Amino acid sequence: MKTAAAPQHQAIPPTTLAEVAADLSEAYIEKGTPLFMRTVLALFSGGFATFALLYCVQPMMPILSHEFGINAAQSSLILSVSTGMLAIGLLITGPISDAIGRKPVMVFALFAAALCTLASALMPTWQGVLVMRALTGLSLSGLAAVAMTYLSEEIHPQHIGLAMGLYIGGNAIGGMSGRLISGVLIDFVSWHTAMLVIGGLALIAALVFVKILPQSRNFRPRKMNPRGLLEGFTMHFKDAGLPWLFLEAFLLMGAFVTLFNYIGYRLLAGPYHMSQALVGLLSVVYLAGIYSSAKVGALADQHGRRKVFWMSITLMFAGLLATLLSPLPVIIVGMLMFTFGFFGAHSVASSWIGRRATKAKGQASSLYLFSYYVGSSVAGTLGGVAWNYGGWNGVGAFIGALLVVALMVAARLAKLAPLALGKA
Repeated sequence: MKTAAAPQHQAIPPTTLAEVAADLSEAYIEKGTPLFMRTVLALFSGGFATFALLYCVQPMMPILSHEFGINAAQSSLILSVSTGMLAIGLLITGPISDAIGRKPVMVFALFAAALCTLASALMPTWQGVLVMRALTGLSLSGLAAVAMTYLSEEIHPQHIGLAMGLYIGGNAIGGMSGRLISGVLIDFVSWHTAMLVIGGLALIAALVFVKILPQSRNFRPRKMNPRGLLEGFTMHFKDAGLPWLFLEAFLLMGAFVTLFNYIGYRLLAGPYHMSQALVGLLSVVYLAGIYSSAKVGALADQHGRRKVFWMSITLMFAGLLATLLSPLPVIIVGMLMFTFGFFGAHSVASSWIGRRATKAKGQASSLYLFSYYVGSSVAGTLGGVAWNYGGWNGVGAFIGALLVVALMVAARLAKLAPLALGKA
């Protein structure tokens, strides 16, 4: 009678172990590799197009007030409807990307937003312009919701702050270029032509994006269902740090967009009487944001997010105070400080979200950016009310109140245990 042979455990060949180790080493995109450069350039182009399309209308607001017979708060709707619809879209496109993938959603978003911008230039009525601007914002939600998630999934954790900073640098260049190009052009051509130019540039950026962005390697599909969305929402808001970061997004973006919405009204009026082109040229202060987003992001990787976050907000406050003074050079320096601080703070908070959310990362990024663009929409319009009643001093008081609350929230985040905030 033969006894049953004991099951044999097959040894894993050394070559297989080596392959496993190689797979692990290639799980993330490392700094200094061609893939890193392609990823950063693609997301830089996407960020450029997003912010150029979104904020090219800011220098046009005084022109639109005159052409359509509307006040500053009403004119601000051309931006607020875009950011408002973008915020709503974020709640949809983030979960969609969790289900079908990151790159397809971002590619569709860029092309749709560029086409809607071209269409808005052809609208003969204020209502038609607002409808197309709303569709532009809704389209852009596809890239805004997914870009941070893509980076947090694909870039090595040690380099995520730098990569996020470079992406946000693309946002800064896009915001600067959109304002600069439209601000200068509308002194020589109609606002319709300026919008056509911006839409054309966005199409070029979209083509670059689809050509060079690597496919996701670490994406894992997650089923879309109402219960799963609710569970993710609940999970993120039970977190010790994420809800406060969502609030910071609302406050900081609200402050930033309010300043740039209405600084043009101040400088076009007495005693400065600047031209539209000169006001548009002041968008070069965004260069400070291009530098600070990458620099502060890298500093956060090295020294911890809690240590550098509140400093960036404090710099914003100092810049705001400088804009309340009368000398034009001091105002410009204040705008530089404010921009440097904002993009630094946004870079830190953005990378913090990616490190903090362990599951449903697309939804976490969507909630952060939902707060970010709701802040732009709500505070950007309320700032117009402050302008109508109190001029620039009223706007400054409104922005100052937002920043005081932001500093209080930053202090609360800093008091949490380091482990409760990830690598903070």
